[in-house]
Amino acid sequence: MAAKVIANVREVAPLNWFLNYLVVQHDGRLTLLAAAVCVVGLATSITLIGMARHSTERMRMVYGAAAGVVGGLAVWATHFLAMLGFRSETMIRYAAAETLLSLGIVIVGMVLGVAVALNGSSRLTRGLVAALASCSVIAMHFVGMSAMRIEGGVLTWNIGIAAVAIGVSVLLALCTALWVKRDGWWRIPANTTFAVLSVGVLHFGGMAAVTVVPDSRSVLSAGMLPESGLLLWVVSGATLVVIVAAIVTSLGLWGRSTALNHLREAIDTMPDGLGFYDADDRLLIWNARYAEVNSDLAAALAVGVRFRDMLQLGVDQGLYEEAIGREEEWMEERLAARSRLSNTKEQQIAGDRWLRIQDRRTSNGGIVTVVNDITDLKRDAKSLAEARDAAEAANRAKSEFLANMSHEIRTPLNGVIGLTQALARTDLNAGQREMLDLIQSSGHTLQTLLSDILDLARVESGRLEIADEVFDLNRAVNDAAQLYREPASDKGLQFFVEIEPEAAVWVRGDVVRLKQILTNLVSNAVKFTTTGFVSLTACVGKDRVGAPIMRFTVEDTGVGFDAAAKARLFTRFEQADGTITRRFGGTGLGLAICRQLADMMGGELDCESEPGGGSAFILTLPLIVGEAPAAVVTPAAGTKDASARRLRVLVADDHPTNRKVVELILAQTPVDLVQAENGAEALDACRAQPFDVVLMDMQMPVMDGLTAVREIRLHELAMGRDRAPIVMLTANALPDHVAAAKAAGADRHLAKPFDAAELLALMAELGGENRQSAAAA
Repeated sequence: MAAKVIANVREVAPLNWFLNYLVVQHDGRLTLLAAAVCVVGLATSITLIGMARHSTERMRMVYGAAAGVVGGLAVWATHFLAMLGFRSETMIRYAAAETLLSLGIVIVGMVLGVAVALNGSSRLTRGLVAALASCSVIAMHFVGMSAMRIEGGVLTWNIGIAAVAIGVSVLLALCTALWVKRDGWWRIPANTTFAVLSVGVLHFGGMAAVTVVPDSRSVLSAGMLPESGLLLWVVSGATLVVIVAAIVTSLGLWGRSTALNHLREAIDTMPDGLGFYDADDRLLIWNARYAEVNSDLAAALAVGVRFRDMLQLGVDQGLYEEAIGREEEWMEERLAARSRLSNTKEQQIAGDRWLRIQDRRTSNGGIVTVVNDITDLKRDAKSLAEARDAAEAANRAKSEFLANMSHEIRTPLNGVIGLTQALARTDLNAGQREMLDLIQSSGHTLQTLLSDILDLARVESGRLEIADEVFDLNRAVNDAAQLYREPASDKGLQFFVEIEPEAAVWVRGDVVRLKQILTNLVSNAVKFTTTGFVSLTACVGKDRVGAPIMRFTVEDTGVGFDAAAKARLFTRFEQADGTITRRFGGTGLGLAICRQLADMMGGELDCESEPGGGSAFILTLPLIVGEAPAAVVTPAAGTKDASARRLRVLVADDHPTNRKVVELILAQTPVDLVQAENGAEALDACRAQPFDVVLMDMQMPVMDGLTAVREIRLHELAMGRDRAPIVMLTANALPDHVAAAKAAGADRHLAKPFDAAELLALMAELGGENRQSAAAA
């Protein structure tokens, strides 16, 4: 009879046949129940897989096993509920063994699929999982179908329809492996939908492929399960699925509630004030710190209150000083800034309070506002600014003090050194000569000490600048060495200067600071050596990374020092021998300053020594080759009368001793000297007659030297006179003073105390240039 019904149904149109098959040949209530069990069970299984991924190793196994069992049980219950819903005029029973076997097959397949899913996340792995689960469901379906027994009939299969049902079912199952993201909110609904469709197509397609053929030999035995017994099994399995689903749902809700409580607790304990506003800028959530920081507006905080209303309340209370007098404009500016994607503002509140407000817009248009009280930071910043200003003022005061002390010490020291040099050119007996030498030695020691202290102060204050100019390295080394050739000879020492041909080049750097380091090293070598030799060697090489360098080595056969002395040798006010019985004087500043200068020039200063075995100091500096300047063409000599003309020299200095020193030094040269006590007198003298050389002090009463130089240059320009060479002969020796003198119009700068030879050489140079200019005219 069943075969007859099925045959008649297939004779109508396919769509009508399919609808008739679902509605007429199946109990709709059981079909809907089967669908519900399938949806709930598979959704629960997928949820358990997600929970397993985010659990510990032990709970991962528990959740994974539960997912496989629930999924398999749900599919099995769905299958047999749908089969129980099939209407038949003949008696149908089920073989218990095959029915249980179908349940075991699908559960094992599902558990294996979940295990594979938890051990990989690639799309290939997800495809393998879908295929494994689909195959287990197919096997369960046909084993379950084979468990069905019909009174007086047997089942036959339409292979084509069955193959189509299997293929479509597998394709739908594989669709669960399409997603790149596996943790999206839509993952469970999407995967559940495809899985349910896969099971439904397989079941109803497989049922549609069945035909009941009459067979008198088919007799139902009493040991088979009746439909009522099977229904009990299936309902029990479905009930278990629902119970597990309820438990999982409860756990999810409880976990979400717990997470929200934890999040709320974390927000409340945040050290920052936090408020969350919706897309309409209405307050939704805030923590205790937010109310504490906005204490003046705390009473107005409520769910749904608009930020504009809170801002208006603050304006009405006069909380924002910058808004007074322009309230509406200020509010619009504040709201416009808040509407940007990100905004940070420091807001001053009445009562000398400061808040840092940070607004960040969320993806759905809401605004997260974080508020911090930065009043203490502002006060600290103000205190630091005041301390910085005080430190800068103290630094300026120190610089001014150093400049004044330098001037006040150099001025009398210039008199001492200058007068002793002038006295040295007179006839003296042996005792007088010895006393004069002692005075000169003491004067030079004081001059060195003063220069070291000033250099140290400039290095510490960061005001010492390294020049970048082209100079002849060969000449610079020889100049530094020649100063101590005679003192070495006086001590009976051999003195060597060796410059490799590769080092006899023009380079870029600070020639003054290079000479300062070399003269200090050579001076120490001569001072600490009693017998043997002192040598200065210059060569070029490469450093550890292959960059070109200049290497200067100063060796001696002096007293030497040990490793402990070396460790403190380059420390300020330290010497190798610091005891009260030390034989050699000095401040201990020279080497410390030399190392700092070497560092500032991008080089290194180191040493090697052993007690009694002499010392070697090695200075390395970067080698930057420069181009030699063009040769200066010396003009032809003038006439005999022009060459023999006496120089007219003006010396302007407020200190009579300094004027006397210049007078004594220039007394043996063809010079007509005019003296002035201040800048005003010097300017009057220059207006009265032209001078070949002007020696100008910088710090003088009535009119200072810089002002006088500027006025002299203006007078020369107005009268069309030639530019007279002006030398700043001054105790103001700091770099700032040199720069100021050049800016005023001076040509040279000679710092007091100066050596008589320096002044004479400068006069010869400038006087010769002036004679040549006069001859050319």
